[in-house]
Amino acid sequence: MKIIIACGLVAAALFTLTSGQSLAADAPFEGRKKCSSCHKPQAQSWKHTAHAKAMESLKPNVKVEAKQKAKLDPAKDYTQDKDCVGCHVDGFGQKGGYTIDSPKPMLTGVGCESCHGPGRKYRGDHRKAGQAFEKSGKKAPRKTLASKGQDFNFEERCSACHLNYEGSPWKGAKPPYTPYTPEVDAKYTFKFDEMVKDVKAMHEHYKLDGVFDGEPKFKFHDEFQANAKTAKKGK
Repeated sequence: MKIIIACGLVAAALFTLTSGQSLAADAPFEGRKKCSSCHKPQAQSWKHTAHAKAMESLKPNVKVEAKQKAKLDPAKDYTQDKDCVGCHVDGFGQKGGYTIDSPKPMLTGVGCESCHGPGRKYRGDHRKAGQAFEKSGKKAPRKTLASKGQDFNFEERCSACHLNYEGSPWKGAKPPYTPYTPEVDAKYTFKFDEMVKDVKAMHEHYKLDGVFDGEPKFKFHDEFQANAKTAKKGK
């Protein structure tokens, strides 16, 4: 009987482990470490942005004046508040995304997947296309990436946080609303076309190899690439 029970427990443990691994493998959000392994200069630049430090602002006694103006309690730990966390991390409330109970460092902050979409389903296509381009110069269609979830027009993703307040011009606004509105301070006025070009909020742009072509293409792609930096080799 003890042997049967032991075997049953082992089987249950293995089922739980493999089920967990399977769920993890299917989860669309996987964290910026995967993106950063290829896009190193962008990742390094992002670390110095406001988006990278987004979670810091939710900690107690941080941004005290701003919180007071928004009628929030500066002493409260908002990193545990589900109504706040979603706009300061990647994938909150979505499969594989950030959770309050088990926070993952690579999903903390507003990272790659918050703008470009959860990466698991299209990251492999990036890698394969890059290898093919390196070998023969063959380009790959962007529509393949778009069909697997890469977002080339992420204005809605930004608006979902920056314009989610009562009386917002954005039609998608719904509770829980952000307390940081233009009425609280004019600096919270959000204009996507201007803010997306702010490297202090986003990241520096670097010359891409030209692996992908065709539509869809981000509306400022050509402008960004025309003025992009050339990354140093090995960085």
